[in-house]
Amino acid sequence: MDMLEIDGSRGEGGGQMVRTSVAMATVTGRPTHLTRIRENRPTNGLSKQHCAAVNAVAEMAGSQVTGNTIGSRELLFEPGNEHVYDIQMNIGTAGSVSLVLQAMLLAARNHKKRLTVDISGGTNVMWAPPIDSYQHLLFPLMGRMGINADVRIIERGFYPQGGGRVIASLDPIGNIHPLEIESLGDLVAIRGVCFSQRLPDWITKDIIRSCEDTLAPVADVEFDVQKTEGDSRGAGVVLVAEFENGMLGSNALTSRGHTADKAGEDAATDLLREMTSGATMDVHTADQLLPYMAMGEGKSAFSVSRISKHLLSQMDTLESFLDVKFGVERKDDVYKFTVTPGENNEAVHPR
Repeated sequence: MDMLEIDGSRGEGGGQMVRTSVAMATVTGRPTHLTRIRENRPTNGLSKQHCAAVNAVAEMAGSQVTGNTIGSRELLFEPGNEHVYDIQMNIGTAGSVSLVLQAMLLAARNHKKRLTVDISGGTNVMWAPPIDSYQHLLFPLMGRMGINADVRIIERGFYPQGGGRVIASLDPIGNIHPLEIESLGDLVAIRGVCFSQRLPDWITKDIIRSCEDTLAPVADVEFDVQKTEGDSRGAGVVLVAEFENGMLGSNALTSRGHTADKAGEDAATDLLREMTSGATMDVHTADQLLPYMAMGEGKSAFSVSRISKHLLSQMDTLESFLDVKFGVERKDDVYKFTVTPGENNEAVHPR
C-alpha cells in the first residue's frame, strides 16, 4: 500500500493530528509518514505524552515505528497485523491518560476481542479531557453508536506528580451506528462529579456551592463527591447536562491561580453557555466522536456553538485516511455538521 504523507504543521498542527494519524493508520493498514510535527508550537516535535500514545498504538498491532523520540519532528508508522488485547503502560508524571486512551480505543476498531488497558499517568490535567468526562459523557454517547467502552478510576493523578491509574476496556466494535442529534429536547438532569485529593473539605464545598449558585436558574445539580488519597494533590469538577436526545459537558480544575469558587463558577458558566447556544454537542466531545462518525454506517449530524481548530484538524486528518464527506453550515448562531461516510471504507468495516 502506498505511503500516506501527513504534514504535521497543517491546521491546528498539534498532538491530536499525531494521535489520530497513527490510530487511523492502524485501522486502515496504511503506512504513514508524518513530517513537520508541531512545527508551529512553542515546543516543536513530539512530547513524552505523544510518544507514549504512539508506542501504545504500535504495541496493539505489532507496528513498526521510526522517529518516535521526544522532540522528533518526523515519524514513520508502518502498521502491523497483530491484535494485542491486554496492555499495561505508564505514561510517567502527569501525561494525560485520556489522550493516550483516545488513540488506543480508536486504533482498536478492528480488534476481535475485548481490549483491556491498564494505564498510569495524569487523570485530571490541564488541556486534556478529564477521565470523568469519558465515564459520564463520551462513552454513553459512543454507546448510542453501538460502541461499548468503560473505564474505572483506580487512583487519580494531578499535575505535576501524576501517579493516577485507570483500567479501561472496549468490546469489539461491530457496525457503527450513525449519531444524528438535530435537537437536544427537554433537559432531564444536570449531574456533577466533584473530586479532590489530599485537600481540605472546604475545597469541594466551595466548588459545589459555586456551581449550584450559577446553575440555580436552570436546574438543581446532583453531585457525586469523591475524596481520595494518592501521590498527587488536586481538585476539580465535571458537569454533564443530560437531555432527551443528547448530552453536553464542561469541566474545570483548581490551581494556584484558579480558586475553588472560580473553578465551580467557570464549569457552570461554560455548561450554561453550551445549553443556551442551541448546540447539540459540546465542541470537545464532537472532536472525539468525529472519527467514529466517519467510520459509521450512515450519515451523522450534530451542531456546535463554535468550531475549534482541533475539530478542523480532525476533519482534515480523517479525510486523508477515509472516504468521508464533512458538511458545515452556519445557522442560527450554531454550526451544523454532517458526516457522510462513503461506500469505499472497506478497510474500517469488521473483517
